[in-house]
Amino acid sequence: MKQKKLTFILVFAGIVTIACSQNCENRNVITGAEQTEKYLPLLKGKKAGIMGNQTSVVGKKHLVDVLLENGVDLKFVFALEHGFRGTVERGEEISNEVDAKTGLPVFKLYRGNDKADSIVNSVDILIFDIQDVGARFYTYVVGMHRLMQLCADNNKPLILLDRPNPNGEQVDGPVRNDDRFKSDVSFHKVAMIHGLTIGELAQMINGEGWLNNGAQCDITIIPLQNYTHSTPYELPVIPSPSLPNHLSVRLFPLLCLFEATDFSIGRGTDFPFQVIAYPNPLFGDFTFTPGTRTGMVSHVEQKGNLCYGIDLRELNPNDIKFSLKYILDFYKKSQQIEGFNFFTRPDFFNKLAGNAELQEQIKNGLGEEEIRASWKEELTEYKAMRKKYLLYEDFE
Repeated sequence: MKQKKLTFILVFAGIVTIACSQNCENRNVITGAEQTEKYLPLLKGKKAGIMGNQTSVVGKKHLVDVLLENGVDLKFVFALEHGFRGTVERGEEISNEVDAKTGLPVFKLYRGNDKADSIVNSVDILIFDIQDVGARFYTYVVGMHRLMQLCADNNKPLILLDRPNPNGEQVDGPVRNDDRFKSDVSFHKVAMIHGLTIGELAQMINGEGWLNNGAQCDITIIPLQNYTHSTPYELPVIPSPSLPNHLSVRLFPLLCLFEATDFSIGRGTDFPFQVIAYPNPLFGDFTFTPGTRTGMVSHVEQKGNLCYGIDLRELNPNDIKFSLKYILDFYKKSQQIEGFNFFTRPDFFNKLAGNAELQEQIKNGLGEEEIRASWKEELTEYKAMRKKYLLYEDFE
């Protein structure tokens, strides 16, 4: 493996107030993007491109506006799933366009771009600043990987502005260790709940040689200040249309497996990723009918159907930990209906899980303790590997 190139920018104490409704710890955390004094000098006199979205903020300003106000010669934006402004729903095609506010060209990188190399070669340096939520199936990390690959292939340096992981106090679930299940929702050989910031994951990608041919990205990480993996953190900007609040971000790792079924988890309502239901009273007393919401038009499970299930909105977000209890409970209930097909997209479920075993374990009636025992060894190995790349004090 080649020697990895990694630069750390050390910063000093300061306090920045970030709007938060529940977790006052947010007020002490300083994101990489907020430390302009550390990365603006690195951009002086250089043509730059950025991969960003609506979470790329400096206080109440978008990072792109801050860069332009400070004279950075910004040439383009790379957009991922959900688009540059965060209004495109899951899986929808991202097209090349011009950002109406800034006039910057926006190029898609979600699912690739045939002209990406020439786009990258039009600048001297790249910037990455996008909020992750700490679950392997959240696709923004794939965009970071592809940008790192482009930078490595074209000998371009990358500045990564780190952000907190709102589920960063957990490392849990099976590790994706079989390339048969590699996809945009299970791209890296990490635990389902990986316990890394985006900067730490970038270190892992370099350190484990996961770029093609073991290539190394010349990356400068602007680390967080006043953050540990035990710090509760509520995102100041929603990361995507279907994660509208802190509760949905905390429930996302538990409910995303339902995406491979026909159960509604609230898309097409005002409370996505905060409910579980199906058009049958067997599944609960709480009722709602999924409809149409901005950014959720094309992918609404049970749209127009009265659904019965459970409402999770009374839960305390900070008490939520990863568990299989909901998927196991709803599968068990579904088997009371003759001929019920729970896993309507079995291949996609395996991609979300990162293996084929979890689906079979659920079908065979195994309990959560038995299932957890099956991934204990690989999870222990992953945790040991993870510690090599941590930038912040761990929760253990």
